[in-house]
Amino acid sequence: MIIHQHTIDARIDFDGVGVHAGTSVRLTLLPAKAHSGIVFHLVDADGTTLRSIKALSSNVPATDLSTIVGDPSGQHVATIEHLMAALYAMGVDNVAIEIHGNEIPIMDGCSAAFVAAIESVGLRSQVARRRYIRVLKPVRVEMGACVAEYLPHPGTRFEIEIDFPTPAIGRQTFAADLTPGLFRDELARARTFGFMKDVERLWASGHALGSSLDNSVVIGDDDRIINPDGLRFVDEFVRHKALDAVGDQALAGGRILGCYRSYRGGHKLNAMALQALLADETAHEIVEMPERRRDIVRHSPLIAAAVAAPAHGPQTL
Repeated sequence: MIIHQHTIDARIDFDGVGVHAGTSVRLTLLPAKAHSGIVFHLVDADGTTLRSIKALSSNVPATDLSTIVGDPSGQHVATIEHLMAALYAMGVDNVAIEIHGNEIPIMDGCSAAFVAAIESVGLRSQVARRRYIRVLKPVRVEMGACVAEYLPHPGTRFEIEIDFPTPAIGRQTFAADLTPGLFRDELARARTFGFMKDVERLWASGHALGSSLDNSVVIGDDDRIINPDGLRFVDEFVRHKALDAVGDQALAGGRILGCYRSYRGGHKLNAMALQALLADETAHEIVEMPERRRDIVRHSPLIAAAVAAPAHGPQTL
């Protein structure tokens, strides 16, 4: 376990388009003080902060097609999962994120651009010690045929399985302990995906307005990959699902020591599982690694807000 908290060592700027709103977005990441966590600051054209929203599961009201923090009908930030996954996997504990808009730019549909930028500026170690959320016993949630659970494990592990009724995807699995190198090489480049048959429905509901073959893998009506360059990985679909799971787990408020396992999961199921873990004080404990002792230090439990969960539903993209 890493002992100390970290922030980025310099400012990072991004410009892009929101995948759902289709509007231009400017994003700035700034170093932040220890214990501040990851905080989104919505700013206007004059640089005035309109609202600050901490990246925590208790601030997540919607998880249909992406993960959102804030008020969906008012000030919020949408599609945060790819950026959150990069910050979490690369070891960033504290960062201030200024955003001109209300959706994180999709870039090329994955976390690769965020990872590259973080690596280019490096990390700054901070005096404060990092706190971990250690899973003590299994916690399981179900949503129809979809299942997710946390299990005790000495590291941070993800075991993700998907099963789509199309030969273009089928049944795929990905399992690995999370490290910065593993994320950079095996997950960060896996892109979001969707089906041509769903495009008109998504457009009508105000979604996917910024989606294109430059930022999404698209499966045609004939079950073939439409993208001219094909896939980046044979199993790119499950790798992207694992990327999303990393980003959604980053909203825990601390780094989880345990295994997260899901079958036919999506953002909603990820949110349900995390809420169930944090709500059960017997299922986790808050620990940190001391400087000169090998035993861990325990802290009082986190307080989690409830995430509304439907009784059933299929896996979502």
